[in-house]
Amino acid sequence: MLRTVAAVVADGLAPFEFGVVCEVFGLDRTDDGVPLVDFRVCGPVAGVPVRTSMGASLIPDHGLDALEDADLIAIPALLIRDEYPREIIDALRAAHARGAVLLSVCSGSFLLAEAGLVDGRRITTHWRHADELTARFPQVEVDPDVLFVDDGDIITSAGTAAGIDACLHIVRKEFGSAAANAIARRMVVPPQRDGGQRQYIDRPVPQCEEQSIREVLAWMDEHLDEPQTVEDLARRAHLSTRTFARTFVAETGTTPMQWLATQRVHHARTLLEESGLDLEEIARLSGFGSAALLRHHFRRAVGVPPTDYRQTFRHAS
Repeated sequence: MLRTVAAVVADGLAPFEFGVVCEVFGLDRTDDGVPLVDFRVCGPVAGVPVRTSMGASLIPDHGLDALEDADLIAIPALLIRDEYPREIIDALRAAHARGAVLLSVCSGSFLLAEAGLVDGRRITTHWRHADELTARFPQVEVDPDVLFVDDGDIITSAGTAAGIDACLHIVRKEFGSAAANAIARRMVVPPQRDGGQRQYIDRPVPQCEEQSIREVLAWMDEHLDEPQTVEDLARRAHLSTRTFARTFVAETGTTPMQWLATQRVHHARTLLEESGLDLEEIARLSGFGSAALLRHHFRRAVGVPPTDYRQTFRHAS
């Protein structure tokens, strides 16, 4: 049973992500049938302010010794740095060794990785930080496409609002769906979201050093609704098919057809957001040819069906 939740704060703390943890675990919602937990804000030294990423300061009521009997330890987002306070790393290692559950929100995953607590494990973080996390900690499996990963005693969430999803998930596991739904209603958020981070990721055209590839990319992007083959694109670049395919991968990190499918999905996203066109017309304009094919590629790339995406992101008229 979850009785004690401790939030770890340090210099560089992100106020929103910290607020998410406080909102879910730190407020008395017993009038809504939600069990009360002992919520503690723990810093390197009790009573000594930590500087947030927004410039304001926050004074923790507890030191790191208050982590010693906490059931859940939450690590809100912090500014990413080369080194983290050794006393926090040691405290997290000790807490994990005795069986505490650790939760990170957004870039808090870097602190878990620095402590060596997620080696060989699947975690997530904000999609913008995923490549850096992978590069710094290659022994960690980073999944940039999900809202959160529950790996038992380690739970990691993606950027910002995904921390709400992870916190509500923990409440649902510990106290049941009624408690999670009650908190969600008070926060005016869905109790459980579908899809993952992929629906929030922008995919701009990459910068290329090779002039011929750069020109082909621009042409491909301007003619998404037309049939395109590797052979035709190679001729447009004045390269052999093999050389074109090899150079394309070197410049973009993916194959021509994979890149084309991604750009077509991206264009379909824009049309879903900004137009009232039906799926058949969007499929035609984005190069998929049929609504069925659009649904297949869109769900695989974005994680949700086109109609659900439109409902979430359609611009208000």
